[in-house]
Amino acid sequence: MKRSLALAATLALGFALSAAAQTSPAPAAPPAKAAPAGPTKIAVIAFQVAVAQTNEGQRNFADLQKKYEPKRQQLKAMSDELDTLTKQLQAQGDKLSQAEQASRAKTIDDKKKVFDRDAEDAKNDFQGEIQEMITGLASKVYDVLTDYAQKQGYTLVLDEGQQQGPVLIASSNTDITKAVIAAYNLKSGVPAPAAQPAAAAPKPTPQSAKPATAH
Repeated sequence: MKRSLALAATLALGFALSAAAQTSPAPAAPPAKAAPAGPTKIAVIAFQVAVAQTNEGQRNFADLQKKYEPKRQQLKAMSDELDTLTKQLQAQGDKLSQAEQASRAKTIDDKKKVFDRDAEDAKNDFQGEIQEMITGLASKVYDVLTDYAQKQGYTLVLDEGQQQGPVLIASSNTDITKAVIAAYNLKSGVPAPAAQPAAAAPKPTPQSAKPATAH
């Protein structure tokens, strides 16, 4: 049976957290202001990374993943049941009457439809909450970035995380990603999350969303 879409939906619940770090939405940029006279001071930032790696972002992602863990387990159990029923039908098919084969095939098909619907609903709900959460957080991080850049005298900040952005080469001493994360953590007052056991996860598919750059 063709179940790749259904299984992909189940896996999305486990992997959307990693993908979310790559899809930070763009906060609205303020109107451009005339640059002050003097030499241009440029910095670069991986804005998507900054948003995802703030203490608040890590905490919120972990809380959301925990919220959806029961649903992920439920979908996994449904998927395992479908696998078992399908293998049993394949192994016993030649020993069953046509009526029994048809009955079991219908049972599998009905369960698969329920699984597909539940998996799609759960994936959409999860992604919707991720999007809403990142939108609000990205806006707050952008405000901190703007304040930091002004205080440090940067006249231009480029986002090195944009796939088609203008940054090709940047010296490490121009990267303010960690500094902005630290500034945001200080302002938010959210403590660093407890260390979690390392777990291998597939590399998320790059997305096209781009965060705003400071002007």
